[in-house]
Amino acid sequence: MNNIVQFENVGLRYGTGAETLSDVSFTLARGAFYVLTGPSGAGKTSLLKLLYLAQRPSRGLIRLFGDDVVTLPRDRLPVLRRRIGVVFQDFRLVPHLSAYDNVALPLRVMGHEERDIEAPVSEMLAWVGLSDRASARPATLSGGEQQRVAIARAVIGRPDVLVADEPTGNVDPDMAERLLLLFEGLNKLGTTIVVATHDIHLLSRIPNANLMRLDRGRLSDPTGALRYPPLGEGGAL
Repeated sequence: MNNIVQFENVGLRYGTGAETLSDVSFTLARGAFYVLTGPSGAGKTSLLKLLYLAQRPSRGLIRLFGDDVVTLPRDRLPVLRRRIGVVFQDFRLVPHLSAYDNVALPLRVMGHEERDIEAPVSEMLAWVGLSDRASARPATLSGGEQQRVAIARAVIGRPDVLVADEPTGNVDPDMAERLLLLFEGLNKLGTTIVVATHDIHLLSRIPNANLMRLDRGRLSDPTGALRYPPLGEGGAL
């Protein structure tokens, strides 16, 4: 199955207001890298919530890994969520856990033995430059450090899909470059990456990135340079 995500005429409405997302249709190919752009208020975070199953659409079809998540029983959603890594804009670290334990959490949830956890977690903390902060709790970390812990936690389990909401927004340019290399490395291992960002300059630093532009709740192609493939067909957006 080349396409692991499929949206067809998806709409999302909060309460009785106007739709936040309207008639959104696209597919995500296995192992591809996507950059979701658009102005503030365009609906990027709402679209990501649908991708990582924090929200169900008001209408339309969403398939993840071949399952129709709109009609899927709620007790089956956690199994799908474990295949999706998420970097939240507000980090969502567990406050009473150390940086090490926050990063280790997905592996523990997946049932890994403690003896198999130490090496990959230590390696990941070293990669994001936080080896010396492994025992620190989130409240004692800077915003950039919390962001790096959140990214390490999201990628530690090598998810099938990684969804990242403004992942480089709280780090310096050098660390942003390093984090992008981490995403690229994960992508080369087969993970589908979706990065939402205001920084379109990121595109120049990501080889073979596919652009998805959201404007007022709709996917658009203002340049004419990109074409979205019909549902059910392979290829990048």
